[in-house]
Amino acid sequence: MPSKREQVIQAVAALVKAALPKAAHYRNEVKQQTIPAGGYANVDDGDPGEPDVTLNPTIWIYEHEIPLEFAANATATVSAEVRLDRMLQAVGAAVAADRTLGGLCDYVMVQAAVTEPLTADGAPVSRSALVGLIAVYGTTDPLN
Repeated sequence: MPSKREQVIQAVAALVKAALPKAAHYRNEVKQQTIPAGGYANVDDGDPGEPDVTLNPTIWIYEHEIPLEFAANATATVSAEVRLDRMLQAVGAAVAADRTLGGLCDYVMVQAAVTEPLTADGAPVSRSALVGLIAVYGTTDPLN
């Protein structure tokens, strides 16, 4: 059985995939050179940070920041900004609909998106966004 950390990351990846079914999905990938027609989404493992520890029973409580990266191209009728915004809204709605990732976490929240252009000479107009997702969860063993 995967560790609690891995279960949470897999659940985040599944949530993003369900929210953006037309996007290409990756995990721990470097920034894409080309953006697929449906956009792309990348889930990084992130940093669980220093846990709070409770005693009796001993539980390590993490506020694990999981970086999410999204990108979209402009089309003939929709700007890259609008397409990216729609992707971000879909993920935000998915997080709001399941703040515990099916009971794996105590709480899940997203931070505001940081966006940037990706346009290169001769390429379609593109935008990307980096979003921090914070998953708060406890485990009885920091490695399991």
